[in-house]
Amino acid sequence: MDVKSFASAITQIAEEKGISPEKIWETIESAIAAAYKKEYGKKGQVTKCKLDRQSGEVQFWQIKSVVTKSMIYTEEELEKLKEKKEKNIEEELSLVKSGEDKGKVRFNPEKHIMLEEAKKIKPKIKAGEELEILLESRGDYGRIAAQTAKQVILQKIREAERESILTEYKTKEGEIISGIVQRIEGRNVFLDIGKTLGILTREEQVPGEFYRPGQRLRLFLLKVEEGPKGPVIFLSRAYPRLVSKLFELEVPEISAGQVEIKSIAREPGSRTKIAVASKAEGIDPIGSAVGQRGTRVQAVINELGGEKIDIIEYSEEPETYIANSLSPAKVVEIKIEPKNKALAVVPEDQLSLAIGKDGQNVRLAAKLTGWKIDVRSPEGVEEKERKAETEKKEKKKTKNKKPKNKD
Repeated sequence: MDVKSFASAITQIAEEKGISPEKIWETIESAIAAAYKKEYGKKGQVTKCKLDRQSGEVQFWQIKSVVTKSMIYTEEELEKLKEKKEKNIEEELSLVKSGEDKGKVRFNPEKHIMLEEAKKIKPKIKAGEELEILLESRGDYGRIAAQTAKQVILQKIREAERESILTEYKTKEGEIISGIVQRIEGRNVFLDIGKTLGILTREEQVPGEFYRPGQRLRLFLLKVEEGPKGPVIFLSRAYPRLVSKLFELEVPEISAGQVEIKSIAREPGSRTKIAVASKAEGIDPIGSAVGQRGTRVQAVINELGGEKIDIIEYSEEPETYIANSLSPAKVVEIKIEPKNKALAVVPEDQLSLAIGKDGQNVRLAAKLTGWKIDVRSPEGVEEKERKAETEKKEKKKTKNKKPKNKD
């Protein structure tokens, strides 16, 4: 064997598949062991192989578990189990055959060795340990054995590749990644994200956004799940944190922790409100997020296909925070009411702006702040107060009214 060329090929495969070279060597050893067992081994035999990476020499061992009489079933016990036909006993028998029941095993001379015999080979060995018995090295294998080795290599590399992808993308959950639209199947969009494909389901797409093959997008990596055919990577264009992550990329003050995104409310494809606060003295949080001549916020808007973004300043005082959240409308007064409700008083000419189209502005403000916001003009507040006073009087009259006596 030309070991240098072989090692070079393994390194190349490892780089292409994103697997460690050590894993590839282990896979080759497993494959050679499987070929040896197919050609020269016996049923039930466990074979181990070690390939010398310098000389290319191969050694083989047969692995046997060391057992005592108490660890194996007697013929009488096996016979009794076979005689019983109940379902639970049949299940127990299947466990016996696989050697998983109560620590006991069905003795197989190819897999097991009695403690007394094992001590003759390795005096310090104990029950439950494994004994390695050196086998004669062979270099010639038949077609079937070679085919077996090939299948083992392909399967093991595929498994290692899946594991590598799963591990890599699992660490990227909650981050932004770039993807290129590869194909569209029904309502799902599949994107090439590097080593594998990610899926953008209908629920995570932006309403009104169209996708075409070859299009490059930035996406939020929602979660990674292990599927029967490999890792399944779920992506999103609608998730609110996509906006905050895009701001982290565009605004150095946010990525450095000098400006913090406190809250975010989003209606994908239409509008987003984002609350920011400064954590360093002398830094304007809104100015940092907007950027010079609006370059930073415009970059995020362009990435989101023109989605409108309102940046407001966060405040610990509910009145100030709620007033800011209704931007661009000007607020006259905020009245805090019980049960996490707030009444926002705005000028008559600002009422429609504060509410927004189809109530969007006030709805996003409520999501952003966590308060139930009722927007009214001064005239509307007076009317509300008069109505409340009337209802109060009516209740009082009803309460004081005595019921009529029955004859």
